[in-house]
Amino acid sequence: MNETLKRVYEIGIIPVIAIEDAAQAVPLARALVAGGLPAAEITFRTAAAEDAIRAIVKEVPEMLVGAGTVLTCEQADRAMDAGATFIVAPGYDPNVTRHVIDKGGIMMPGTASAGEMQQAMNQGCEMLKFFPAEANGGVSMLKNIGAALKSAKWMCTGGVSAKNVNDYLGYDQIAAVGGTWMCKSDLIKAEKWDEITAMCKEAVKTMLGFELAHIGVNCADEGEAERTAKTLCALFGFDYKAGNSSIFVGKAVECMKKPGRGTHGHIAIATNSVDRAVYHLGRQGVEFLEDSRVVDAKGKTKAIYVKDEVCGFAIHLMQK
Repeated sequence: MNETLKRVYEIGIIPVIAIEDAAQAVPLARALVAGGLPAAEITFRTAAAEDAIRAIVKEVPEMLVGAGTVLTCEQADRAMDAGATFIVAPGYDPNVTRHVIDKGGIMMPGTASAGEMQQAMNQGCEMLKFFPAEANGGVSMLKNIGAALKSAKWMCTGGVSAKNVNDYLGYDQIAAVGGTWMCKSDLIKAEKWDEITAMCKEAVKTMLGFELAHIGVNCADEGEAERTAKTLCALFGFDYKAGNSSIFVGKAVECMKKPGRGTHGHIAIATNSVDRAVYHLGRQGVEFLEDSRVVDAKGKTKAIYVKDEVCGFAIHLMQK
């Protein structure tokens, strides 16, 4: 996957912004970065779009900036000249799509049918916009199409909100969603940057969905693991489930048959997406042990350990 599109996937939620005053672009971008969403699709529905893109690219270089609602080749040229790294359109225009690709740009045309999607993919589009997502059948529609177009990747916008964001991101072929709920136009106009930052943090928290999965306890050997597990099961009525390397006490405790990672054991944290969790935690300075990464057949990370221990316990991220 192209590096820009890989980053779109890792960020997961791309704020879609219609900005009226280019002077607000940089403080808005900084609010998004502080909230954990260092990306924006600046729509060309306003006269300030081009200047806003140029200002963000210059002043907030960590931002991934795209241009949305691009309808013509002329708008695409202006957006790319301003520094937009990807171009998004509400519909599929083969001429604009070809123009952007021929100039070396990344094009995400709006598509709503399998026919449009197939044509756009045949033109070289690696990621498609599905718009308006909810009005066109949402995730169910894409699951039906995805069964035939197995290499299709979508960014969905239109009707996506905090309530259904994980319905979309839970489907493997949906790489990202675009939304406005974390940076509505009234908040931008009122320059309520702290509120936007808080709403972005909440959106990231919802998307990642961290939960305690289980605690792994390092036992000296298989015998100690059996005794520990049987004791806990007898006390609390948990199910005893033996595996090759460990014994589970219900779903809460894993007794290791020999010491594993961590001085005392590990804490397993489940998440909706390990890859996105690694990206977002990495932005906070968290480091990971690459030799512990487990990847599935589709190339997505299923599990990985954090580099540092916490109170003698290794931290283990795992896919829900």
